[in-house]
Amino acid sequence: MIYIGYAAALPVLQRDWAMSATAAGTISASFQLAYALSLTGCSELADRIGARRVFLASTLASFAGTTAFALLVRGYWSCLLLYTLVALLLGGSYTTGIILIAENTPVARRGRAMGFFLAGHSLGLAVALVVTGLALPVGGYRLAFAVIALGPTVGAVAAAAALRHTPNRVAPRDAERGALRAVLGNRPAVLTIVSYTFHAYELLGMWVWTPAFLAACFLAVGSPLGRAAGLGAYLASSFHLTGMVASLVAGTLSDRWGRTPVMFSMAGLSAACSFAFGWLVGGPIGVVMAVGLLYAFAALGDSPLYSAAITEVVEPAYRGAALGLRSLVGYGAGAVAPLVFGAIIDRRGGVDAGPRAWGWAFASLGVGGLLALASVTMLHRLAEARALTRGFRAAR
Repeated sequence: MIYIGYAAALPVLQRDWAMSATAAGTISASFQLAYALSLTGCSELADRIGARRVFLASTLASFAGTTAFALLVRGYWSCLLLYTLVALLLGGSYTTGIILIAENTPVARRGRAMGFFLAGHSLGLAVALVVTGLALPVGGYRLAFAVIALGPTVGAVAAAAALRHTPNRVAPRDAERGALRAVLGNRPAVLTIVSYTFHAYELLGMWVWTPAFLAACFLAVGSPLGRAAGLGAYLASSFHLTGMVASLVAGTLSDRWGRTPVMFSMAGLSAACSFAFGWLVGGPIGVVMAVGLLYAFAALGDSPLYSAAITEVVEPAYRGAALGLRSLVGYGAGAVAPLVFGAIIDRRGGVDAGPRAWGWAFASLGVGGLLALASVTMLHRLAEARALTRGFRAAR
């Protein structure tokens, strides 16, 4: 829930703290960079001491960090520092969860299992956006952050209960082969990581700026700022609910048809939506929402497939290292995306400039989508990745 808290309240925060779009992007970028570093370190640690231990420790730490953020954030600098701290604490609950699923789920059902895991992520984002949309008109960002902080509290309790009987596994490594060498020497793993990096650039940039974009759409048709920001956050929640469905559908289809064919379809559709979405500001809200829901479905639909694929082309002892490298470059790219997006908005006249600002800003995300599409195509043609091109349930 806290992952999207800042983006959900962004239109109000820009007004209350007098932030430019570029300054707003620096907070998102700092969060993403810290999250990438956390994911990398925690993933490597999971290979050494076990994913279960790291997952539980990070979940408990996230509860403490999120509570501090909700209580103490009062301006640009406090938000920059505290939101970055939250990112550092949060990272151990994502890739370690992927490892736990890979350890406990057969390959023939792993796409669907990863789909459920990512669907849970989307549900948390949707709940946070709904809560923010309701809280902003009543108590501003302070009330919104306070309510969102309840999410990690429930999450810590749920994690402890869910994993109480799950074993903590540590696979032995080859003493003569380093983790980085094992990953970089694996061509399917490298191409999967490259594809994920461009996917993350497009997806994370879209996640950060969509609530503000929807608010701009309502402002363009005459809604006051407070109401527009609330409606933007509220309607953005439907995008994440759509992404939840997409994770389940794409994960299940990839078990039947193969990982790369479904990844290719999702990446192509997502890139097309990126190039079209921003130009719709000022148009009918119904059209904006229709294209936006399709965008959300495609942009998130292939996320569980990258997670499943990396666990299937890398040896168990190096899954954490591969996921850590993937996270470092993927979320690093995701940190750059909001900055580039915000800089384009400012250069084109600001958030009130209409399609000439938003259209080009979303098009910058579409470039990432096209590069992801090209990378998936190369992965599909790679002989060593043949297992990813066909269904697993039929083979079973």
